[in-house]
Amino acid sequence: METDVVIIGAGCAGLGAATALRDAGLRCVVLEASGRVGGRAWTTRPAALGGVWFDMGAVWFHDAEHNPLVRIAEAAGDELLRSDRVRTERTYVGDRLATAAELAAYDAAWPRLEAAADAMLADRKDVSLADVARSLAADPWAATVEAWEGPVICVVDSDRFSARDWRNNALGGSNLVPQGGIGAFVERRCAPGLDIRLNTPALRIRWGEAGGRVAVDTALGTVTAAACIVTVSTGVLAAGALRFDPALPAETQDAIAGLPMGLALKVALRANGPDRLDLPAHCSVDWQVAAPNDALMPFQCWPFGRDYVQGWVGGSTAWELARSGEDAAVDFALSQLRRLFGGRVDRLFGGGGRLVTHWDSDPWFQGAYSYALPGHAGARRQLGEPLADGHLLFAGEACHAGFASTVAGAWISGQDAAAIAVQQFSLWRSSPLHRHGRA
Repeated sequence: METDVVIIGAGCAGLGAATALRDAGLRCVVLEASGRVGGRAWTTRPAALGGVWFDMGAVWFHDAEHNPLVRIAEAAGDELLRSDRVRTERTYVGDRLATAAELAAYDAAWPRLEAAADAMLADRKDVSLADVARSLAADPWAATVEAWEGPVICVVDSDRFSARDWRNNALGGSNLVPQGGIGAFVERRCAPGLDIRLNTPALRIRWGEAGGRVAVDTALGTVTAAACIVTVSTGVLAAGALRFDPALPAETQDAIAGLPMGLALKVALRANGPDRLDLPAHCSVDWQVAAPNDALMPFQCWPFGRDYVQGWVGGSTAWELARSGEDAAVDFALSQLRRLFGGRVDRLFGGGGRLVTHWDSDPWFQGAYSYALPGHAGARRQLGEPLADGHLLFAGEACHAGFASTVAGAWISGQDAAAIAVQQFSLWRSSPLHRHGRA
C-alpha cells in the first residue's frame, strides 16, 4: 500500500504521531508488531490478583500539571486518582520505623544529592550518578537516595547512569493515575480512529528510495510513503531486528548505543487472609540502604484498598532475577518483606496469587525504558534528529529530554516528529522535483 507517512510502533509515540498527522490532514498507517496498542502502557486484569486492573508497565501521569495526556483525560471526563494524596509512607531503619529526626534527614538527602550533582556538572561534561553519591559518602541517607534515583526510578545501576541525563529529566509536580489503568486509558483515548495494523512487524526500512520516498517491508507486503517515523525501543534498534537500508549514520548508531534499555521488574503478591502487616491501605514501604550497591525493592502495599502488595526492583538486580525465573523473583520479594515483618509474611502470602512482569523477554521491547550512559546525555537529542531531510524520523521516550522514559515523553516526541513530517511534506509537495518524481 501507499500512504503519506508510515509509523513503526503503536505505543504512545506512534499514537501521538498518528494523531498529529491525522489532525493535519495527512494519511498515515501505523504498523504494530504485537497484537495490541499502547506499548509499555499495558493494563491487564490478572486472575492471580483477583481480576482487578493492573498496569504491567507505566503507571503514572508524571508532572501532571505539564503532562499533555492529563489534558486529554480531563477533556474526556476520565477520573484521575491522586496517588500522592492517598498514599501513606513508611520508612524503616533495620526492622524498626525511622524516627522523626531520621525522616527529616532522609527528606533533606534528596536536595543534597541534586545540589552535589549540579556542583560536579558545573565544570565537567558528565559524571555517573555513583560519582555524585560517593561525594556524599558520609551522609547516612545518600546510598538510599542513590538506590531510588538509579535502579528504582531510572532502572539502571548508578555507576552506569549519566548524572547529567538524570538532572535533565528531573520531574516535579504531582503524579496521577487514570482510573482503570494507564494502558486502558491509552487504548481508549489515544488509539480510536487511527489506521493501525496489528501483528505486522516491520522487517526492513528502505529509506533511500527514488524521489526520497521510504519503503517499509513486512511479511504481509510493502508500505511506501513520503516519510517514516520509527518509534520502537532502543533495545529493538540495538538488536538489529529492524534493518535499515542504507545503514543508519554513525551518529545515529552511536546515539542508540548510548541509550540502552534498563529493566524494572514488578512482583505482586496476593494475601490469603485478613492480615495487612499493620499497614494502612495504599502504603508505600522502603528502608534505609546500608551501603552503595545494596538492592532496594520498595513496596506499594494494599494499593487503593486491594489485597496485594507490589514490589519494584530495577537495574542489574532485576536482570539477574529475570534470568533466574519467576520463583527467584518471588523469593527475593518475600525475603525483602521478611526483613521487616518476619515470618508472618510467609503465612500471609503462602499459596496466594503472584505475578511477575517480563519486559526483559518481550522481543518487541527488550527492557523497560532507556537510560543514558555517562557521557551520552546528548544522545536523546541526537536520536531525534531528522534524517534524509525528514524522510526518516525517530521518536519515543528515548528521544525526549525532560520527560524521558515516560509515556508523556513518548507522546510529545511522536507529536514533534509528526510536526516535522507535516512541515517537510508541504515543502516536498511544492517542490518542482517532487512533482516530476525526482525528489
